[in-house]
Amino acid sequence: MQISAIINPVSGAGLDSTAAGRRASLLADRLRQAGLHPSIHLTERGGHARELAAAAVDARADLVIVWGGDGTLNEVGAALVNSSTALGLIPAGSGNGLAAALGTPRDPEQAIARILSVETSAIDVGLINNRAFFNIAGIGFDAHIARLFNERRRGRGGKWPYVAIGVREGWGYESATYHLELDGSSRRSRALLIAFANGREYGMGARISPQALLDDGWLEATVVEDRSFFARFLHARHLASGSVERAPRVFAQQVRRAVVTADRPIEYHVDGEPGVASDRVEVSILPGALKVRR
Repeated sequence: MQISAIINPVSGAGLDSTAAGRRASLLADRLRQAGLHPSIHLTERGGHARELAAAAVDARADLVIVWGGDGTLNEVGAALVNSSTALGLIPAGSGNGLAAALGTPRDPEQAIARILSVETSAIDVGLINNRAFFNIAGIGFDAHIARLFNERRRGRGGKWPYVAIGVREGWGYESATYHLELDGSSRRSRALLIAFANGREYGMGARISPQALLDDGWLEATVVEDRSFFARFLHARHLASGSVERAPRVFAQQVRRAVVTADRPIEYHVDGEPGVASDRVEVSILPGALKVRR
């Protein structure tokens, strides 16, 4: 089996400069114990993981193992879409939403063992303005938080930076009015956020679409209407408990295609990586387009 491993040396490592070497050594040791001889690469900049994964596809690798967070996973996965190369995941970021949907252990040794013991299957891939996503793409407040999280100085990971940014921004964030076309049906909404979910949660147990499945050929569109500043914080508890459907003014629908327009630039994210569109976002799904070990 031809295996390429791509390690983000800073995902989930904080300021630990020794993480890269330890991760590379552990992965190499465990794979060689299994009789495998991987090529191991460390990412050096944004976009590098995608370049490395594309090279692995060109070399007809059977498996690419990615050790990193949601952003690194998104880069690697985008290069593997519609290829015969499977993806194996060792989660190391702050959110790890796709890892949760896949049932991937957070412990690296357990994750490696799982990759080597399970079969390859296929999951769906979402597209938002032709950018691939594998877990969740969002418009509005969650995209705003994702951008600010990515702009902060490197340091503490986990959920608390998200919580701190969310609390700070929740008081003053101004929602936009969107026109949505969801598989042909239309609605207008002043929305706090609009999520298109392939997986269930953003990460850390925050479930925006508890019914979402990775391999059913559908995206779960969840529209959270705006509300008073006080109600934003009051109803956020439903997201934390995975009961978002119990919050008032929440609309959900399974979709295969969607178009979202607004009269101002639209801030969005793909698996937590920020983006911006002029005034229109198109969303679609590619059923079974990514092979994974799960």
